[in-house]
Amino acid sequence: MILRLDDTDVERNTDASVNSIFEGLRWLNLNWDEEYKQSERLALHRQIADAIFQKGLAYRDFTPAHIGDSERSGATQTWLFNPGMRELSRSESDRRAAAGESFALRFRVPRDSGEQVRFIDAVYGEQIKLDADIEDFALLRSDGMPTYHLASCADDIDLRISHIIRGQDHLSNTYKHVLIFEGAGAKPPQFAHLPLLVAPDGSKLSKRRHGPVVSVTTYRDAGFLPEAFINFLCLLGWSPKDNRENMTLKELTDAFSLEGINRANAIVNFKEPAATPDETFDPKALWLNAEHIRGLSVDDLSARLLPIVRSAGFPVTAEKMHAITPLIRERIKLLRDVLTAADFFFVDQLPPYDPAELIPQKGDAPMALKVLNRALEVLAQIEFQHDPLDQALRAAAQEMGIKAGQMFQPIRVAVCGRKNAPPLFETLQVLGRETTLQRIEQAIELLG
Repeated sequence: MILRLDDTDVERNTDASVNSIFEGLRWLNLNWDEEYKQSERLALHRQIADAIFQKGLAYRDFTPAHIGDSERSGATQTWLFNPGMRELSRSESDRRAAAGESFALRFRVPRDSGEQVRFIDAVYGEQIKLDADIEDFALLRSDGMPTYHLASCADDIDLRISHIIRGQDHLSNTYKHVLIFEGAGAKPPQFAHLPLLVAPDGSKLSKRRHGPVVSVTTYRDAGFLPEAFINFLCLLGWSPKDNRENMTLKELTDAFSLEGINRANAIVNFKEPAATPDETFDPKALWLNAEHIRGLSVDDLSARLLPIVRSAGFPVTAEKMHAITPLIRERIKLLRDVLTAADFFFVDQLPPYDPAELIPQKGDAPMALKVLNRALEVLAQIEFQHDPLDQALRAAAQEMGIKAGQMFQPIRVAVCGRKNAPPLFETLQVLGRETTLQRIEQAIELLG
């Protein structure tokens, strides 16, 4: 795998955008064997351009813009070539170049020959276009910088690229690239064009319009697992023959084929503007991430959650995080959800909550007070392990003539600050006796 930065467009090439590319690839563990910057290979590009020019397959265009004697053709009146420049004699062209006039170097596409440019695309099949419908595209700009067409093809030739897999919006460029390969005396690689990723309204995803949705680092910072995000990306415009969805990288690699790529554009579903952070992301991406989280071992998941918790300012130990992890593994979709699913494990003091939450179903405040006071007595003496806690609290509920759920809810809210929380006995075990009794006492004060 070769990583090549197409950075010859100076205006669009910034350190921030380059760093974002590297960060995203490294996060996804998509490693490469060789690395190049096109801006460091300008001599090669100009050498290829000159070779094409010396064969008479390109000409200098001294016109500052596509104005004046330009030829237009077709229903859309597309600019095709400037006859005054195309027909300029070589001696006159050399004289003007030697005099210092700036020029663009254009490929001399055959005219009036009835010839066709053909190539087989691995996704879209055979592609055919008349030479006469292709404009005399630039190889070098007037400042001497190569165009995307020339730089990409020159590098493909030099680096012996076997397959070019890129977006469907480049399909029309491929006719020009085939001409460059042939003009340079090289065999074109195998082409495969992928369906575009589009927003729910059908528009092409754009950094300018859709912002963080298109940035890989957004998903990293939100708490996606790299393996889950790769899984999601692979299913945009491609599917395995058996229609599996939750797949490892090895399974994806083994199942992949160009024949499985769809021709229809792939929709990335998100809400714009998003009312909640989760609405920024495609529901399938969230589902896959949750599935991959559940597939991790406790050791692995705990190690991934620990830095998130610590960076939020909670000095939790690795041992405590390891004990908390199995309690929340089924309750989180993103790694960052640990901060909301398990926050009560990390704080010394619970944030304020509604005392009415302490009242059990079909109960009242006096029942809740009675439950909490009895819980204080039981939990002060019992061993803080799952089975003893379970047996003692169920026995206390039976003695009081109430249902087990009516016993558990006030205790759960007292120690967690909410009804929706991990399993009670495991939670008490992690919190420990001192914290548990302290929070129950505070709940009694709230009700009182």
